[in-house]
Amino acid sequence: MARLTPGSVGEVEALLAQGAGGSVLFVGGGTAMPPGPAVETEISTAGLDRVVEYAPADQVVTVECGVTLARLQRELAKNGQRLALDPPHPEKATVGGIVAANSFGPLRTRYGSVRDLIIGISVVRADGTRAKGGGKVVKTVAGFDLPKLMCGSYGTLAFIATATFRVHPLPERTLTLRARGGDPVELVRRVRSLQVEPAAMVALGEGTGWDVYLRLEGFASGVRAQRAKLPDLEEVEWPGPAEGGVRIRFGALPTHAAQVAKAFGPLRARLEWLPMLGLGFATCPAPIDRSNSPRGEFAGEQIDSPRALESARRELTAIGGWLSAPGDWGPPPPSIALQRAVKKQFDPRGVLAPGRFIV
Repeated sequence: MARLTPGSVGEVEALLAQGAGGSVLFVGGGTAMPPGPAVETEISTAGLDRVVEYAPADQVVTVECGVTLARLQRELAKNGQRLALDPPHPEKATVGGIVAANSFGPLRTRYGSVRDLIIGISVVRADGTRAKGGGKVVKTVAGFDLPKLMCGSYGTLAFIATATFRVHPLPERTLTLRARGGDPVELVRRVRSLQVEPAAMVALGEGTGWDVYLRLEGFASGVRAQRAKLPDLEEVEWPGPAEGGVRIRFGALPTHAAQVAKAFGPLRARLEWLPMLGLGFATCPAPIDRSNSPRGEFAGEQIDSPRALESARRELTAIGGWLSAPGDWGPPPPSIALQRAVKKQFDPRGVLAPGRFIV
């Protein structure tokens, strides 16, 4: 396998136009890379780490795909701003990887996902053709909404070259409150009835109930006023994400917190549940052997019990939820035919990230 580190987007265009040696995988920080079969060429984004354009007055920034989130946040902080995304491992996670994996954290509670913050993108297609969408471009050249289409595509559609985001002011004051052993559903109802607007809310559980954390942000006076509405909650530090293991993404109705905890019980997972959104992550401690999986090779971190994983998926599906593990996307969605048609348009030869996603 060849590993290449181009120093410009033009070099990426040339590599793909020349065929780049067959099957290709785009590699950023590797924090959300799904496992899959070996490829003939890896193209690293490490050499594409420039802030292309930043207009603080317009609250808009354009960066190359290899810029890490932590570095981008430091640049924005010089002007009292930030990109309101908080996926794990910001020192390693690159902008291109965050878009490709549609990564997020608890700040999605208020600010939404990558799809809500990205306003423009430029990509290099499998044949080396560059395309742009969003931003100052009125209509995308391919007729697709390119910025949103690339979110969660896992490098199977095109090389994400640059991305343009709207950014937000840094809050004057931040405060974290915790309800130890709280009921996420009841706390969400209480917060809404009191008209408290947390920037982030996460319930953590490891089989023994939930601890629910709320982050209040904004002007100091506003934070104080919201804090006064929840006098029984204790002030603490914001918890960090679970380290190590396998990170599974799942969803269910926000009112199904108890069913979610029950479904993941056999996996001995640490749960991070966003109770206002019905989305979450389960971090499982040990490796799964999927060497006999019908998908073929399964590399990287794995889960200890495939049966427990399938049981959790069945229980979530039964209540209208879903579960997606690295390399195990579950049953094809109803939209699979459409997704394959889009893949065919962007990558007719099927050389981009083969076996890394459901298409």
